[in-house]
Amino acid sequence: MKIIVVGFGKVGYVLTDQLNDEGHDLTVIDTNESRMQYAISQLDIQAITGNGTSYLTQMEAGIQDSDLLIAVTDHDEINLLSCLIAKKAGNCHTIARVRNPEYFKEINFIKEELGLSMSINPELAAAMEIAHLIQIPSAMEIDTFARGRVNLIKFRIPPCSPILNVRVSENPLLKECLLCVVQRRDKSIVIPDGNTVLTEGDIISVIIPLSRVFKFFSSIGIKTRPIRDVLIVGGSTIAYYLAVTLIRSRIKVKIIEQKKSRCDELSALLPEAMIICGDASNRGVLDEEGIKSTDAFVSLTNLDEENIMLSLYANKVSSAKIITKINKIDFEEVISDMPIGSIICPKNITAEGIIQYVRSMQNSFGSNVETLYRMMDNRVEALEFVVREESPVTNIPLMDLNLKENLIICCINRSGRIITPSGKDIIRKGDSVVVVTTKRGLNDIRDIIKD
Repeated sequence: MKIIVVGFGKVGYVLTDQLNDEGHDLTVIDTNESRMQYAISQLDIQAITGNGTSYLTQMEAGIQDSDLLIAVTDHDEINLLSCLIAKKAGNCHTIARVRNPEYFKEINFIKEELGLSMSINPELAAAMEIAHLIQIPSAMEIDTFARGRVNLIKFRIPPCSPILNVRVSENPLLKECLLCVVQRRDKSIVIPDGNTVLTEGDIISVIIPLSRVFKFFSSIGIKTRPIRDVLIVGGSTIAYYLAVTLIRSRIKVKIIEQKKSRCDELSALLPEAMIICGDASNRGVLDEEGIKSTDAFVSLTNLDEENIMLSLYANKVSSAKIITKINKIDFEEVISDMPIGSIICPKNITAEGIIQYVRSMQNSFGSNVETLYRMMDNRVEALEFVVREESPVTNIPLMDLNLKENLIICCINRSGRIITPSGKDIIRKGDSVVVVTTKRGLNDIRDIIKD
C-alpha cells in the first residue's frame, strides 16, 4: 500500500519503521529537515520537508495516488486538518492522532464531519492498559480480545511453582487455562504444545477467564491482593484518563505533579482525587505521600530516566504493583530485567492500533484483523480475526488443518460463547478467532495455513 505519514516524532518514527518492515510504500512529511534526513538515511523511504496541512505538500507526496494518510504530529489541529485536506485531495483513508480530552469527547462527530477512517488516542489507550494491569496486579501485561471477553495474561512463574518441570499436558493446574507463549530466561520464544516443560524463570502468557484468574494465581504460587489506592507521579494526560477510570472503580487516587498550574487544572477536573504539588524526585515527598504503603505506583513523568529511577525506588521501599511509562525504544532492552514492574509504551500502543487497521485494509478475502498486539519485545503477535465468509480454514477440525509452525489457535468466539479449542473443534463463518504466532504479517485467517 502507498501510505503517507505526517509527523516524524517519537510516534511517527516507530510507526514508519514498523510499516516499512511490512513492505509498504512510505512517504513521510515533517517540517523538521534534520528529521527528514534521518528518515532517508535510516529507513530508506521518501521524505518531504514541509507542512502536512499544505495542499501542495500533500500533492508532492503523491496524495492523489495514496491509499492512506496517517497524521501523528504533536498537535491535534494539524492532524485533523491534514486528514481533511487528504480526504478532499486524494479521497484516501485517513487516520488522525487526537489527544486532547475535549476533542475526544466529540470524536464521533469529528470523525463523521471530517470523514476520518480512524482516530487514535495514545494517552487514553495507555491509561486503559494501566487500568487493566491494576485490575490484575500480578500480571505483567494484559491484552484483551472479543470485546473484553477474552484476556491474554502475561506473568513470570514464581520459583517452586507446581507448574514447573512437568509436561504441560500432564499438569492438572494448567487445564484451568490455555498456555499460548513461553519466554525463556535466555529470551528465546516458544509456542508451546503438550510436551512443553516450563522451567524456573519462564515468562508465560495464558488465556483464562477473569473469574478464574485469582484462584489460578493462588494455585501456582502467585500472591494476589486487590488494589484500593494508587499513587501516580506526573500529571500528564495519561494520568488524567487513568484517574477518571480508577475513580469510577472506587479506587483512591493521589497524583504528584510539580507544576502549580497543572495541579490547579487537575484539581478542577478531578475533584475526587488528591492532587499534590511537589517534586517526586525528592525522596522526602514520596515518603510523605505514602509510597511505602500504597497498593500501586505509576510513574508517568515526561522523562524516561526519572520514571525508571522512581520505579526502582518504589520497588525498594514498597510491595506495590509498579507500572513505568517508557518512551525511548532503545531503553526497552536495557531495562527488561530491571525491577520496574510493567512497562507501558504509548507510541507502541499507537503503532499496534494503526497496523491493525492497515492489515484490515489489505485484506481482500473474507476476514478482518479485529485486534492486534505485539508481545515479547515485538517478537510475537496476537491477532483476532473476524471470519466473514467460508474459506479453506472453516468447517474442518483444527487437527486436520496444516497450520504454520510456531502458531497456536488460542480461542474461538462464537456469538459470545468463548471456546478453548481442541483438535476436534472447527472454525465457522461468523466466528472471531484469536491466533498467537511468531510469524509476522498475517493479514487474513487463511494465512495461518502453510502455503
